[in-house]
Amino acid sequence: MNLHPECLPCFMKQTFKALSRLNIEDAKMFEIQKSVTEEIQEANLNKPPAYTTTFIYRKIMAMTGEDPFRTLKKQYNQIALSLYPKYRERVILSSNPLLTASRLAIAGNIIDFGIYDHGVDIEGTVERALQEQIEVDHFQCFYKELQKHEEILYLLDNAGEIVFDLMLIEVLTCMGKTVTAVVKGSPVINDVTMTDAIDVGLTDLCRVIDNGTDAVGTVLEFCSDTFTEEFNRHNLVISKGQGNFETLIDTDKNNFFLFQAKCDVIARALKLQTGAMLLMCRNKQGVQTNGRA
Repeated sequence: MNLHPECLPCFMKQTFKALSRLNIEDAKMFEIQKSVTEEIQEANLNKPPAYTTTFIYRKIMAMTGEDPFRTLKKQYNQIALSLYPKYRERVILSSNPLLTASRLAIAGNIIDFGIYDHGVDIEGTVERALQEQIEVDHFQCFYKELQKHEEILYLLDNAGEIVFDLMLIEVLTCMGKTVTAVVKGSPVINDVTMTDAIDVGLTDLCRVIDNGTDAVGTVLEFCSDTFTEEFNRHNLVISKGQGNFETLIDTDKNNFFLFQAKCDVIARALKLQTGAMLLMCRNKQGVQTNGRA
């Protein structure tokens, strides 16, 4: 997936959103914004948007010395944890716990401070995900592939959302699967780090590793050798969020993407409406992009 002209103003919008969360003077904000424009001018047009976003957030962190979303991440982890008992019970009582937990994991992907300016209605989104159609629904393929593999690599995405991933990982564990969850090596936007995994109790449920980088999505060239070995070794990968979709859709891997198409550019590329929910299979024979499988 390549950069689109529509991404450029979005980069500046994301920059302002991040900076507005910090107590910095206007002069400093202008200085950082100017510096970010230099990153945008050097953007590789043949790389996905997440690639350029990585350099932008590195610039923001370097010039401010702060993580703009640290407090907000903790807040949304706690909000999601308060909903955990209610939705865990829904999974347990469901006639198909794997399907229900998968829908919940997709629902949780709405928690994205890099995309949305406003607060996220977590409960409302969850209920919609449980009731409405998943536009790209490869659940049957997902279920069949799970029968073939004992080990699963689960690439996490956002804070808050991680609680809904935890529910799906619980189901996978109950199915006898060995799950290795992956967090970022250091903070970027509201992506989960080891701190978030510990805070929500994921480290008590399964093995959690970091990918050795602060890159948005999973940019394999930036990841540690340790993570790359894990990625190559696993034959089944679950990838959460748009960033992972952007950066991994072209990899030759048995990969399932669970996310919501929150960006107009992504939605158009997939020939879907913005906000569409996806459980998409990408296997070694290619990517299945619509319908059911």
